[in-house]
Amino acid sequence: MRSPLAFADRFFERRQDLLLLLFRLVLGSMFMWHGFPKLTGGMETWVKLGATMKVLGITFAPALWGFMPAIIEFGGGLLLFLGLFYRLAAFFLFSNMMMAFSIQMLSGAGLFKAAQSLEDGFSFIAALGVGPGKYSLDHYLFKN
Repeated sequence: MRSPLAFADRFFERRQDLLLLLFRLVLGSMFMWHGFPKLTGGMETWVKLGATMKVLGITFAPALWGFMPAIIEFGGGLLLFLGLFYRLAAFFLFSNMMMAFSIQMLSGAGLFKAAQSLEDGFSFIAALGVGPGKYSLDHYLFKN
């Protein structure tokens, strides 16, 4: 009789690409959903978002500093969703989440508030390692 752990291991290993697709679709969608209002909010939203950089001593060009995470969240989420330039998107999303985590911690929000940024960030580190899977545009465009 085979162990339940061996069965589970084989079960999920056979479905790895499908699970990576699910991971990409859900996480990519959520980052597009979070990034869209930031991206379409325009200058006022970007300045407000960019003003958070003052915790790091950066006070110039707040619109630029606000636009960057907005485009990374929406555009990176879209690329993640599609599995296109997947590792590059994962790297930028990781960087964005680490910046958000740092700003939240330095502004005194505490780990309870900042934990989601940290968790999402390290999900993207794992994504860098495993890649997008065979159900991705990267696979179809660059592996064949």
